[in-house]
Amino acid sequence: MATRRMTVAQAVVEYLSKQYTVDRVGDQDYRERLIPGTFGIFGHGNVAGVGQALKQYQTLDPAIMPYYQGRNEQAQVHQAVGYARHTRRRQTFAISTSIGPGSTNLLTGAALATTNRLPVLLLPSDTFATRAADPVLQQLERPDAYDVTVNDAFRPLSRFFDRVSRPEQLFSAFHHGLRVLTDPAETGAVTISLPQDVQAEAFDVPEEFLAEREWRIRRPDADDDDIRRAAEAIRAAKRPLIIAGGGVLYAYANDELARFVELTGIPVGNTQAGVGVLPWDHRFSLGAIGSTGTTAANAIAAEADLIIGIGTRYEDFTTASRTAFQNSDVKFININVAPIDAYKHGTSLPIVADARKALIKLNQALGGYRVGADLEQAIASEKSRWNATVDAAFDTRFTPLPAQNEIIGATNRAMDAQDVVICAAGSLPGDLHKMWRVRDAFGYHVEYAYSCMGYEIPGGLGVKRAALAEAAAGGAQRDVVVMVGDGSYLMMHTELVTAVAERIKLIVVLIQNHGYASIGSLSESLGSQRFGTQYRALDEDNHSFDDGERLPVDLALNAESLGVKVIRIEPGEKVIAELEQAIRDAKAAPEKGGPIVIHVESDPLLDAPSSESWWDVPVSQISELESTQQAFKSYTTNKNRQRTLLG
Repeated sequence: MATRRMTVAQAVVEYLSKQYTVDRVGDQDYRERLIPGTFGIFGHGNVAGVGQALKQYQTLDPAIMPYYQGRNEQAQVHQAVGYARHTRRRQTFAISTSIGPGSTNLLTGAALATTNRLPVLLLPSDTFATRAADPVLQQLERPDAYDVTVNDAFRPLSRFFDRVSRPEQLFSAFHHGLRVLTDPAETGAVTISLPQDVQAEAFDVPEEFLAEREWRIRRPDADDDDIRRAAEAIRAAKRPLIIAGGGVLYAYANDELARFVELTGIPVGNTQAGVGVLPWDHRFSLGAIGSTGTTAANAIAAEADLIIGIGTRYEDFTTASRTAFQNSDVKFININVAPIDAYKHGTSLPIVADARKALIKLNQALGGYRVGADLEQAIASEKSRWNATVDAAFDTRFTPLPAQNEIIGATNRAMDAQDVVICAAGSLPGDLHKMWRVRDAFGYHVEYAYSCMGYEIPGGLGVKRAALAEAAAGGAQRDVVVMVGDGSYLMMHTELVTAVAERIKLIVVLIQNHGYASIGSLSESLGSQRFGTQYRALDEDNHSFDDGERLPVDLALNAESLGVKVIRIEPGEKVIAELEQAIRDAKAAPEKGGPIVIHVESDPLLDAPSSESWWDVPVSQISELESTQQAFKSYTTNKNRQRTLLG
């Protein structure tokens, strides 16, 4: 067998440059590089290993494995996740770090990727496998288990974990790691720990390992008997409802779902990850469902006798903490490529299958079935009621500080249909979920499985990278607009420097509301009076941050100091008109002109329209605060409506 003498790190880099995903959707074939680039921040753990290998291949040919710098390891994972979602899980990035804090900075990103079922390849460096230098700088020592390092913290957060303690282990570690990375049912964070001495160690690498390899995306078909039983259940239902999640988008099942609902008249409510499965104004689209849902979707869900879940995780916001479905006879059909989600909540009929393939079979099996006219009338009535509610929420009130609703409306109007809105945490995701009027399947990207503060800017940068590659290949031209509150901005805004360095046009609408608006509202509803959620100076007499002066923080100036172009929208009657124009001006800016931040203040006390739904957050059973006592009474009422299983 022919071999080549090279280091472990050199073998890793060349191996990753030769990996391709192969996919077939309908009559369309795809073949794309699985790992189009590598992020890395270098320290003594990887500078002489992966760092040397990347520099060597860059010198030979920069296209072999492009390197991207980044400013924070966690943010680099977020970039990879944003890229992976926009490419529908066919591509992602690898991230190399040094040992110790460099590695553990990846942990939040690993949890986010795994929770969202999105692929990312993590290559944290580790301490010496030989223990020749022991303990080294940044090494965690445990007297009870000397083989444990900080990288073992990745085990519960990753879908696959391995440690390459000998060069020969490289082959099985990466073969099995990429198997998981490219499997829609298993994917998430794949972590392969690379001790710093092993990275630099030379060995004979078989040419077979370095040859091109294709990873076919698994799209399992639905079992015929399952489809027959599902069709019987649908035919017997009087008020069926579809809950569409991200699995519909990843399966490219949008068109098949539209065909299904137009033939049957069954309405669709969508999860956060499922926004875009149908355009907002499709006559059978009820919009968001659950705790952050529309009144239309929630009204139909309350009376539904059959729920058809397609590609959804059924997290607590989707089910309104298991209170969304109040029909005592309701049954569930769950279609999902991942068995854990197909079988979730004791469903009566799990179907483990690709969403598109299952819908094709269901369309054939149902042949002529259609819901009754009464349900279609209810759909039209509820949609009309909700659309009027959103119109009113978007309407400009000519107040110095606008409501977040108005800012969302202005942003929605200023963006083109194919543009992408990005968000992750705070009050914005819930408001966007229920009110954003999506017109394109790729037009909405809200990370809400982990709802990670700080995801917005790096995640948006990852989406923009993918959008630029899409456009270069002849696809749509998309602007990417990040909507972020001041709390999330302060968590992780440093990737703006990455956008400056690469001259990437990322549009950021930065909403300044002087605190944590989402948790402030939740705190108030739970009787905790917005405790600890405002950015104010310390009142030393009462040791309180609730009533002091607002902090003199200028986030627009902060962004300018990073080299970002900033547009300030000053408070006044023309705020909304000026915001819309600022977004249009930003869209018209040169593509290689770098990031643009649009700074606008809002009133955090002006809430979005109610979803007429609930979310289970426990309230103190005993309290001396009257506000908490009243909140507990309300909590008890809602708790009595909660189902044990969905069934």
